[in-house]
Amino acid sequence: MSSRRGRRRSTLCPVGLLAAALFTTLAAPPGSMAQQRPDPFEDQRLEAALPQAFALYRDLLRLPNDAHHPQDILRLVEWLEEAFAARGFASERLPTAGSPLLLARRSAPGATHTALVYLQADGQPVDPAAWDQPDPFDPVLKERAEDGSWQAIPWERLAGPRDPEWRVFARSASDSKGPVAQFLSALSLLDAAGQAPAVDLKVIVDSEEELGSPHLPAAVERFRDRLAADFLVIFDGPPHLSGRPTLVFGARGIATATLTTWGPRVPQHSGHYGNYVPNPALRLAQLLASMKDAEGRVTIPGWYDGIELSEEVRAVLAAVPDDEAQIRRQLGIATAEAVAPTLQEALQYPSLNVRGLRAAWVGEEVRTIIPATAVAELDVRLVVESDPDRLLRLLREHVEGQGYVVLDREPSDLERLRHPRLATLETRVSYGAFRTEYDSLPGRWLTRALTRRHGAAPVRVRTFGGSIPIAPFVATLGIPAVVVPTVNPDNNQHSPNENLRLGDFVTGIRTIAAVLTEPVEADAGP
Repeated sequence: MSSRRGRRRSTLCPVGLLAAALFTTLAAPPGSMAQQRPDPFEDQRLEAALPQAFALYRDLLRLPNDAHHPQDILRLVEWLEEAFAARGFASERLPTAGSPLLLARRSAPGATHTALVYLQADGQPVDPAAWDQPDPFDPVLKERAEDGSWQAIPWERLAGPRDPEWRVFARSASDSKGPVAQFLSALSLLDAAGQAPAVDLKVIVDSEEELGSPHLPAAVERFRDRLAADFLVIFDGPPHLSGRPTLVFGARGIATATLTTWGPRVPQHSGHYGNYVPNPALRLAQLLASMKDAEGRVTIPGWYDGIELSEEVRAVLAAVPDDEAQIRRQLGIATAEAVAPTLQEALQYPSLNVRGLRAAWVGEEVRTIIPATAVAELDVRLVVESDPDRLLRLLREHVEGQGYVVLDREPSDLERLRHPRLATLETRVSYGAFRTEYDSLPGRWLTRALTRRHGAAPVRVRTFGGSIPIAPFVATLGIPAVVVPTVNPDNNQHSPNENLRLGDFVTGIRTIAAVLTEPVEADAGP
């Protein structure tokens, strides 16, 4: 469960009133995403806007946003309504069976195209005890000490020379309040400069993404006329590990499964019943081991059916500048799984992942028992070519093929006595995968914008490993979608001590401003 703070009045931090130093102090090392072409006018304009941007970001981070607590989400939506209204948007809440979606709209003079922008407002639950600060919803500015640890520094130091390596630590600092604050700050920057966006804007804010956006597909279908646009742009996630500007043209979908194996009605003494009562934890381990070989390939027949990578596609994937030796060093692993020869190729296949295990007790709570149940939480990352219902059916058939009677509930007393091997399998499809062609209208538009802003063509990624709920928009609205990442790759998203690098926060504002001011030319190439 998340740490919850009491109702807070939203206020701007004092740094918003302080003088600022030259933005050139935020120049990043060569080759990083934050490196920019010289542009003194924009540097000065952005520098003047940064105190307000930092204050807005800090203010937003203070709002609890665990979607398991709808009242917190409603306060967050109220804050966003005010923020969009201050930037000339008309907003409305789109009701769902859960928390509402927020739709904000703003027209641009002379615009010929409409961009639907997807932003995420909710975040993962938090365990305050695992964080290196008292409250994950009270953001802390930190710098790295000589011993490699992160040490808190006063927010007032933002008024002087700033180090781009400083980081803001808070829940959702990067995933995904960072992109929300960057987007709002980019609009403020353009308004202050008297520059209108080149497109009409519709912004949809999802406040249940970390729950799997369970109500999003129905809402997109219900409100499809209000959401109609020419293309979808998603500001979310980190760029390529090289730090270079990046565009992502697809993402895997996600389905989940809970697999439970059953033993005695209650845990039993291992001395009295060891060698007699079947152990559900051991059986679950055997069952999971039967699903993959020693090299990490799924062994369930038909799992990878339909995935054919042409030489042209392989060339596209090979163009992504991965340093896999460095990736393995950073992850602390000797070898990768053998699903495919490279990381980018591996992301083109559906995965089968054990994301959590539970049986009895461990550590100081360990006891000499045979557990009553063992539970595995699984996730399946989906690709465009794979039917999620088919994969989940294959999973069920595999469990049955290992001699189990598979139920969708707890077994009855009669079932316990009749069947030696019992399992429960509960599954859910959250959303599917999507993929957009590089030469699509938004692909060409965004490639031009990032090339103009950064002085070099962006890294273009065919499929992002993570999942974002974009397929409902693509399928229902019939529009292409592209992701523009704006946060640092090493941000600890979903984990304790989530953070956003200061240099990437600033660069994200510039990137979004460049996107919003890039003319959409239907027939122009990159």
